[in-house]
Amino acid sequence: MSVYLSELYGKKIITNTGSILGDVKEVVLDLEEGKVAHLLLMKMEQLAKGGDVRTALSKNRILYDRVKNVAETIIVSNK
Repeated sequence: MSVYLSELYGKKIITNTGSILGDVKEVVLDLEEGKVAHLLLMKMEQLAKGGDVRTALSKNRILYDRVKNVAETIIVSNK
């Protein structure tokens, strides 16, 4: 599946069972692999303000490997 990065920003992320997870605020790239690694539900500066960045990141990221479809919304598999 090929999409432009600019198409991902602001899209709602929904699980395949219908739960709304949030909107894409940031896209994290894996430059070594040449692919999208994560979609973030918060901006990086917001994550950094919380203190424990690792915990905030783990709660607010979606592995791109979970993405099943990108259209009007982004459909992801459940964990």
